[in-house]
Amino acid sequence: MGRVAGFVEYVENPGRRRAGGPIDREHLAKQCLHDANLEIEVLRLFDETITRYVERLSAAREPEEIRMNLHVIKGAAAGIGAFTVADMAPQAEDALREGWSVGTELIEDLSMAVEEVRGYIAGIVAEAGE
Repeated sequence: MGRVAGFVEYVENPGRRRAGGPIDREHLAKQCLHDANLEIEVLRLFDETITRYVERLSAAREPEEIRMNLHVIKGAAAGIGAFTVADMAPQAEDALREGWSVGTELIEDLSMAVEEVRGYIAGIVAEAGE
C-alpha cells in the first residue's frame, strides 16, 4: 500500500522535483528504505545502466527501438528520483507514438541531463568514501 501511495504522490505532486540537485534524495532514501549503503549500490547500478541505454538510444534508428530505450531511461530515472531526466523521455515517446521523429536536439538534451545526474552520483559516491 505504501508504494502505491508514494506513486500517487509522485503523479499528483510533480512540484517536489529537483529539491537540492538533479536527484531527489528524499525519494531515493524512501526507495532504499533509508539504507545509505543500499542507496550507493542503487546509484552505482543506475550509473552503469543509464550509460548503456543512452548509448543505445544514440545509436537507435528505428522508432520502436528509440521508444524502448526512452522508456527504460524514464523508468530508471524515476526510480532514483532523477525526475528531470524521467520527465524528458515521455515527451519524445509521445512524439514517436504520434508519428513524429525525435530530433537529435532532444536526444542531446536528454544526454546532457543524464550527464548532470551521473556527475551528481559521482559526488555522492565519493562523499560516501566508496
